[in-house]
Amino acid sequence: MRTISFAKGHGTKNDFVLVPALDGTPELSADETAFLADRRGGVGGDGVIRVVPIEHAPAEIRAGAGSAEWFMDYRNQDGSVGEMCGNGTRVFARYLVDNALVTGPDFDIATRAGIKRMTSIQNGFEVDLGVWRLAREPEADEHGSDSVVQAVGAPDALPALSIDMGNPHTVVALPPEFDLRTLELTHQPRVDPLPEHGTNVEFVRAVGPGHIAMRVHERGVGETQSCGTGAAAAAIATWWWAGQPSDQLDWQVDVPGGRLGIRIEGDRVLLSGPAEIVASGTVRLPLPTLAE
Repeated sequence: MRTISFAKGHGTKNDFVLVPALDGTPELSADETAFLADRRGGVGGDGVIRVVPIEHAPAEIRAGAGSAEWFMDYRNQDGSVGEMCGNGTRVFARYLVDNALVTGPDFDIATRAGIKRMTSIQNGFEVDLGVWRLAREPEADEHGSDSVVQAVGAPDALPALSIDMGNPHTVVALPPEFDLRTLELTHQPRVDPLPEHGTNVEFVRAVGPGHIAMRVHERGVGETQSCGTGAAAAAIATWWWAGQPSDQLDWQVDVPGGRLGIRIEGDRVLLSGPAEIVASGTVRLPLPTLAE
């Protein structure tokens, strides 16, 4: 076995294991990542983030890093590689700030989905998630949808809209009277057509003007208490369905783990919310199996 250092943090209870790799090590296999994220045998988290100096990042990341000094090497709970995570960027930023690894209130971080600008705010961080786009051309019908979704506890075959946030999202609008608590998201929702690399699925209910509530099933994880890019996708889809009103660019998104802020600026979107580091320590990684 080998022993590594870790920290544990969360953003609106979307939680992550952070592993400092300040000299480029340790590398983590998919099985080791899944062990760290395991809530019974490991530390427990919705994902794992290696904190990597840009000089130790992969060549393709270094090539587009600009002024970013740190690479957020994000992995899903099942050990698969993820492009990035909105809540994870804020937790990553909190770790950098708390450990004096960055200076100033604004700084860039490198992710597999490009450079993300982080700004310190009163209750956490705001991240410029970058450009959003419709993943597919929606149908010209009353729903403005491009796919359908089925989930346990939801009405049959709901229309949905696919949003590309640098990672894939499928947003389902539910009637205002629908109780989000009746959804059963331990099973992966059925999406038709299913994107090639899978998708996160957001179920959204309107609360009021510029205010929605959401639950999410994340690919490679299952249901989480929050999803930052999912909240952005949900706000954008709701705004798009409403006709893209110019006076409705600021949104509040209630998730089981708290509340997130979304700001739409043309083809860009910004996410704000809290981020906390709650623990740190060391953990022993299991020995690889003979098959490895």
